[in-house]
Amino acid sequence: MASIEKHPVLSGEKFQTEEGVCAVRRGLRPNSNAAHPDVEHKPPWLRVRAPAGERYHEVRDIVRSHKLHTVCAESLCPNIAECWGCGTATLMLMGSVCTRACKFCAVDTGNPRGRLDIDEPMHVAEAVALMNLKYVVLTSVDRDDLPDGGAAHYAACIRAIHERVPQTAVEALTPDFTGSRRSVATVLAADVVTYAQNLETVERLTHYARDPRADYHQTLEVLAFAKEKYPKVLTKTSLMLGLGETDDEIDRTLSDIRTAGVDIVTLGQYLRPTLNHLPVARFVTPQQFKTYRDLALAKGFFEAVAGPLVRSSYRAERVLERDNVGLNI
Repeated sequence: MASIEKHPVLSGEKFQTEEGVCAVRRGLRPNSNAAHPDVEHKPPWLRVRAPAGERYHEVRDIVRSHKLHTVCAESLCPNIAECWGCGTATLMLMGSVCTRACKFCAVDTGNPRGRLDIDEPMHVAEAVALMNLKYVVLTSVDRDDLPDGGAAHYAACIRAIHERVPQTAVEALTPDFTGSRRSVATVLAADVVTYAQNLETVERLTHYARDPRADYHQTLEVLAFAKEKYPKVLTKTSLMLGLGETDDEIDRTLSDIRTAGVDIVTLGQYLRPTLNHLPVARFVTPQQFKTYRDLALAKGFFEAVAGPLVRSSYRAERVLERDNVGLNI
């Protein structure tokens, strides 16, 4: 009897995950964005090589065998070949289904209804040990279905890493926990070297690009509280450029971020994951990124990492070098 092949789940289609969660593939159902093309074709400086190589496959196999998710794969990050080829990965906690549906993000969206993998802390720690990481970034989907947003589970994963590989430094790139200071403090208390929460865009475009539950000032308040609570922990946020922001808005946003006590800011190009997502309003040149980095450094940031392919966790372990993580722009 011939086997019946499942058709691949297309962007915008509803499907059921292996864990039984009903979700929308790549986050957004078909909508009017499809009628709006990007401002132009991708420029040459945004070309990246296809994933390949022994180290890339080794990292991929470790991630799969430990039933882990990575923001690298789930969000279609353009740097996956480089990072995995160097043996690094940003691990995404609490599953691959986000309760929010930001209009720029390719992560699947749905309601996990409180489901958590109790073995995830152990699997995460083992994977970090196998990859021999000295610095690891942990991020997660938003879990508005959990009373604490998943903060306790996040902290358990951090503690498991410290127990298994105590020499490994941990950066936490967290959701906003709907502004809960208790949840933020729970993660901080697990001992991180860097606490990050992404502002994503300027204030005017926040509700255009982010889920309605996200808020510009809420994110700034989370970051300010983290710095106030643990002054020695580096704080960090990220901006996507190319959604329609102006130079004056970038300047004002950088000032707001610095006023919140944030130490590190990263700036990268927004790239449209699917036609259901927001169109690109402009492609920022490498020279413009250099100008924005200089602007940020003049405002007193410890470091400003800027470039077309920069993402929040890109080369995160190199930020202390204060040389734009080695990027030649």
